Amino acid sequence: MKKISMVEIAQLSGVSIATVSRVLNKNGRYSAETEKRVMQVVEEYKYQINQNAKGLRTNKTQSIGMIVPDITNEFFGRIIRSVENSLVALDYTVVVCDSNENSELEKKYIADLAAKNVDGIILISTESDVKSIYQEYKIPTVYIDRRPANAGTLIVSDNERGGYLAAEELIRKGCRKIVHLRDQNTYSTVRHRYMGFQEAHEAYKVPLDEELVLPISVCHDAAYTAVEKLIHSGKSFDGIFCENDQVALGALHAIRDAGLSVPEDIKIVGFDDTSFASLCSPSLTTVHQDTEAFGKCAVEHLMQLIEEDGTKNDVCVLPVELIKRATT
Repeated sequence: MKKISMVEIAQLSGVSIATVSRVLNKNGRYSAETEKRVMQVVEEYKYQINQNAKGLRTNKTQSIGMIVPDITNEFFGRIIRSVENSLVALDYTVVVCDSNENSELEKKYIADLAAKNVDGIILISTESDVKSIYQEYKIPTVYIDRRPANAGTLIVSDNERGGYLAAEELIRKGCRKIVHLRDQNTYSTVRHRYMGFQEAHEAYKVPLDEELVLPISVCHDAAYTAVEKLIHSGKSFDGIFCENDQVALGALHAIRDAGLSVPEDIKIVGFDDTSFASLCSPSLTTVHQDTEAFGKCAVEHLMQLIEEDGTKNDVCVLPVELIKRATT
């Protein structure tokens, strides 16, 4: 079937080219009957709007950039999917970039997205301060998951509450010497979870042993090695709060390979509630973050920024929930 033009759509539907444009862009006044006639022709000939031409007319590209620190991490992957689902319904496309926790790569991607004239950016930043981004590029940006300084619009989980719930679960189940396998980076998520971890110890009057707070790379192998060394050192511990579920799985495997049992000898709580939390054996107690809400909330706030053509200070804190399973 040959390509059809807007001129031909206008001729076939018996309306002006301007009316066809209004119907296709859902902009301006036209009757339901007119819309029906135009869309019948559009569907019959499978007409597609030329987004490049549309962008030149409206100064909008109907595209959003999204930068995440690790696309292989299921938690971030779920947020990407939620963002995409929300934007598809609004006729937007998403350009996803993986910074690999590298601030220089993140800066390059921001510049690339600006060159592509994206309408907005959703960013999980590796930076501690993002003041320069909006000043330099003037792109509406929503920051999610982490709290860098000078971020205008933020969507975050209640990480402090999550850290509290994790420590509280371990303490209530009898743990008194709790290891915290925390990220060696000092992102806000890490700091706030540790704050909650401390608060629970204070609330239940359980001494916190700082020697059991171990900064590591947040991956399975690093967690395995850290727990293996801790067991061989002879240092006594009966519970572990892990920065994420990957870390928890590494800890679980190290404990099992050392001939110890979970939860009988050592109890474990993870963070994120990724898919393998319920599939591993024993199943993992973990703090659930609402990735669906992350995506929907980020898109909603970004659309507001795009409409207002600016930035504003707005913080949305999403609740978390402890999911109790077999490791406690």
